[in-house]
Amino acid sequence: MVNWSDMGPLSVGSYLILACCVAGWPSLANPSGTQQLRPRQSSQTIFQSALDTQLKASNLPAESLTYTSGNGQPYATPFAAQRIGPNGPLLLQDTHLIDNQAHFNRKNIPDRVVHALGAGAHGFFTTTTNFASRYTMMNLFAKGQTTPVTMRFSNAAGEKGNADTARSVRGFAVKFRTPKGNWDLLMNNSPIFFVRDPAKFPVLIQALGNNPQTGRGDPDATFDYLGSNAEALPSYLQFLSDAGTSQGWLKTNAFSGHVYKWVKENGSWVYVKITFKSSQGVANYTATQQDELGNPGQASQELYESIQAGKRPGWKVYAQVMTPQDAEKFRYNVLDLTKEWREDLVPLNEIGKIELTQNPTNYFAEVEQAAFSPGNLIDGWEPSDDPVLQMRLFAYTDAQRYRLGANYQQIPVNCPMSAVANYQRNGASSYLGNQGSRPAFDASYSRLAVVPRAYSTDNHTIWKSGAIRYLSQISDIDFEQPRYFYNNLSTDQKKNLVDNFAGGLSQVKNSNVVKRVLQVVQRASPELAQRIGTTMNSLRH
Repeated sequence: MVNWSDMGPLSVGSYLILACCVAGWPSLANPSGTQQLRPRQSSQTIFQSALDTQLKASNLPAESLTYTSGNGQPYATPFAAQRIGPNGPLLLQDTHLIDNQAHFNRKNIPDRVVHALGAGAHGFFTTTTNFASRYTMMNLFAKGQTTPVTMRFSNAAGEKGNADTARSVRGFAVKFRTPKGNWDLLMNNSPIFFVRDPAKFPVLIQALGNNPQTGRGDPDATFDYLGSNAEALPSYLQFLSDAGTSQGWLKTNAFSGHVYKWVKENGSWVYVKITFKSSQGVANYTATQQDELGNPGQASQELYESIQAGKRPGWKVYAQVMTPQDAEKFRYNVLDLTKEWREDLVPLNEIGKIELTQNPTNYFAEVEQAAFSPGNLIDGWEPSDDPVLQMRLFAYTDAQRYRLGANYQQIPVNCPMSAVANYQRNGASSYLGNQGSRPAFDASYSRLAVVPRAYSTDNHTIWKSGAIRYLSQISDIDFEQPRYFYNNLSTDQKKNLVDNFAGGLSQVKNSNVVKRVLQVVQRASPELAQRIGTTMNSLRH
């Protein structure tokens, strides 16, 4: 068990090395470079020495290293190729050349299906109040306690190479490295989302993506989704307002969106949502300002340079809680991802703060290979019955298996601080000892210890019906929050929303799509629908 109180201020690299260590290898805390191996050392010691050497070499300057081939052989001519004379064909025996080209052909891994464009950093979460400990047994909420974190920032829409300041939902993914497992918290810069029926999520992403024939954006598809799925209107309004073009990742708030459960040792629980409030303030671009930006990587650059300058960008962390009894009386279904818990109805309570203190040493190793999933849970934090969340529990972990392989949690940036011991074996990139010689099943003669259940979960949920095939329906209540959102914008913000909405809708070729979209908006705000229609017509003529 890691004694956090004795660790002191380790670097992020040290935490990642320690994570690998406690997951099954001997000590990696002090890698020491090439070693003279004693005769009759165990194979595990030899393997460890090699791994130590590579970890140390990764952080040494080029001037202190000698060029080698992939198998470690010092190589004299890295850019020469073996051939028959100066003008003859290449030789198949040139394994160095072939290995370099073969590795280059395979150096990319699959992009994330959503949130492909992103950046990341490391830092710490500090618990600043005792509020959370009143409701949950999670082991990181003692006042004053610090927990190392890795954060990835992203744009939900678009592909790698797109501008990171483009209009998009911004994503925040946080990995909290606790003594009893990694806890992942996935956030967006909007408290709501476009779907509440999980089967619609892939369709939404494809509707907002590129046309299958042209490979370009498709306004007809983008707005047809809204016309056919009115529950998405609140998210469309936020997306098309100035909030859709936030000034990078540092000057925006973030929200868990989903409702989760905080659970105590006795099994009692409350519903909870998490909110991050930016310590840098909140600032957005107008569409015109966003179009005039000359740096497509401005958000990533600002994040990197802020940390390099020692500014420690951060966010205050808050929780909203609601008892099951209060949830029954709440105006909106607490499991509906398209509905917000307004702060004036469910107050925010401070629980801590996050500060970013270190940039990645290697982007691919620490950001591209970082794997986040709401399915990474720890005791005291449980998913609610929100159907979109329930689907994401599977979808995100499965996406990481596809991107990184079945053993993605052995990659240092994903490695838990606590020792991993189970019956999962083999698979590509199983390089942390593959859990040694222990039986790969629950053997009576060599059995893993099992802890008692942290709390009784038998009575957490009382099901009120049998299995059904369910699809949500639209009702008047679905238009209350978008109406509230529009009515509470300033005059300038309303104009910007109208201009952005009308600008997109004016590109739609199918008149029936335009008609249906305006009918949806009409149910929330006749004024907004009229202004969008008038502005759209002026743009078309």
